[in-house]
Amino acid sequence: MTLEILTPEKKLYSGDVYGVVLPGITGLFEILDKHAPLVSALGKGTLKILKDKSKSSESYTIQSGFVEVLNNKVTVLVEGASAA
Repeated sequence: MTLEILTPEKKLYSGDVYGVVLPGITGLFEILDKHAPLVSALGKGTLKILKDKSKSSESYTIQSGFVEVLNNKVTVLVEGASAA
């Protein structure tokens, strides 16, 4: 699936990934390949990009935002983010 992480200033990440773990407003949740369509609010916390099945990952500390999943593309819109 394709993941894009966007802030008001720039595109932080764009590429194909195995999955992503996100800080929802009521707790963490994970999105994997072929996930059903979804729109959800995000809280402050750590976003973890799962690059492949071997658990290779990259993390960002994010402020609040939203995530949209549609047609195997995940778009994350956040107020701000920094590498964790």
